[in-house]
Amino acid sequence: MRRVISQLPGTFFIYIIMVIFSGNYLLAQHSVENPELDKKVEAFLKSKKNQWRDLNVPDTDGKLLYDIIIKNGYTRGLEIGTSTGHSAIWIAWAMSKTNGKLITIEISERRYKEAIANFEEAGLSKYIDARLANAHDLVKKIQGPFDFVFSDADKDWYTNYFIDVAPKLEAGGCFAAHNVRPLGAGGMSGTKAYLAYVKDLENFTTTVNNSGGGLAISVKNN
Repeated sequence: MRRVISQLPGTFFIYIIMVIFSGNYLLAQHSVENPELDKKVEAFLKSKKNQWRDLNVPDTDGKLLYDIIIKNGYTRGLEIGTSTGHSAIWIAWAMSKTNGKLITIEISERRYKEAIANFEEAGLSKYIDARLANAHDLVKKIQGPFDFVFSDADKDWYTNYFIDVAPKLEAGGCFAAHNVRPLGAGGMSGTKAYLAYVKDLENFTTTVNNSGGGLAISVKNN
């Protein structure tokens, strides 16, 4: 291989080297390694395992959100409904590896303060912009664009949140909604209407992951 490359014309040889190095640079950009942070987050999650209550997601769904972000290299996140921060920790941990940041919104001051403490203890505060606000108002006003959105607030408002955020979601971006079950399989109040709505959209492709609490994953096609 070395002999073949050495026989290439000078200009083309330089071009090949540039492609190789630029490719490696792009790969590095999309994966930020921070073993110390990983160790801290893993220890925090282990210490809290089976203790998350108060409307938080189960570990299965947290890991799924993490995997979606890592796989797609998402960097601009919005979470509607922080609770005490379990899902935000999984999302922000993933975005620490993609050079991203998460905005998360919580209406309860008690839960908001507990989430802030959890973010600090997990070592992820710098990757999270936590806001104490009514999402009904803030989601309409908040500036995009976003490439990843997670909705886990009041289920009867899911469709409204989606309508407000969809124009701010980039092509290829993901809107994930929690506690959504496949059509015909039951589900919480409001989630059936939401799923029927997004399933009918031509510019979104929606699937439902039923392994945990139920996650509707809608990807914007254009």
